[in-house]
Amino acid sequence: MSQAISPELREWLVSQLAAGHSVPALRASMRAAGWQDSATDLALAQLEAGFPHLEVAAKTPRTHMPGPDLEGAPLYIDAGDRRVQVLHTMRHPRVVVFGNLLSPEECEGLIAAARVRLARSLTVETRTGGEVLNVDRTSEGMFFERGENDIVSRLEKRIAALLRWPVEFGEGLQILRYAPGAQYRPHYDYFDPGEPGTPTILKRGGQRVATLVMYLQEPEQGGATTFPDVGLEVAPVRGTGVFFSYDEPDPATRTLHGGAPVLAGEKWVATKWLREREFK
Repeated sequence: MSQAISPELREWLVSQLAAGHSVPALRASMRAAGWQDSATDLALAQLEAGFPHLEVAAKTPRTHMPGPDLEGAPLYIDAGDRRVQVLHTMRHPRVVVFGNLLSPEECEGLIAAARVRLARSLTVETRTGGEVLNVDRTSEGMFFERGENDIVSRLEKRIAALLRWPVEFGEGLQILRYAPGAQYRPHYDYFDPGEPGTPTILKRGGQRVATLVMYLQEPEQGGATTFPDVGLEVAPVRGTGVFFSYDEPDPATRTLHGGAPVLAGEKWVATKWLREREFK
């Protein structure tokens, strides 16, 4: 039986080529995902016919990205309902640490609403497009739907204003609790283009392009957010947050990061992942 070449598959092929991945790598990914060689050849031929200059376009970096307006090196940014501090910036990787991002009352409200729904944290499984337990991630967590309650809705609007990215382009807010000893070993947040499950994941909103980690409760010791490639550690101070973006799904972005083990107390964080288009 022949395999249909869907618009979603074409879109995925275009996005992967635009991210700099080779045709042989795409062939290998499609074969691993169960695509017949004849269907793969047809899809790539259609792509070449419809986009004759794609090889040149593939080397063009993404130009529109989420991020704060740092023109003029501001110390504070108006995020609509809150004046947010700029505490630290880095260019490569693009990292910005914000202060006064959440109030103590907002932090407590998110923790209280999330506590009764906690379960062992899962990670996205790029081989299948589903979710799976990961031994590298030993936290507990849950997701709020976009706009699920007043605090979540208010925070999402604040993030959209601060990072100049539509609310609709964000995934649901994830809340995580790290008990003593819990950690998240270094990893990337983008979806690996070489994995066969990635096309399924990308149907919901395209690639992830940025992450915002917000600290709701600081532990007594440990629990920093680390960026091993650049030797950066961000202390998990309540009400602050660390933003980082990645304009391509590649280690060259130097966005390898992790959550160091909590040595004493509990760490609670809220994470917002931003996609390249509307997340559904």
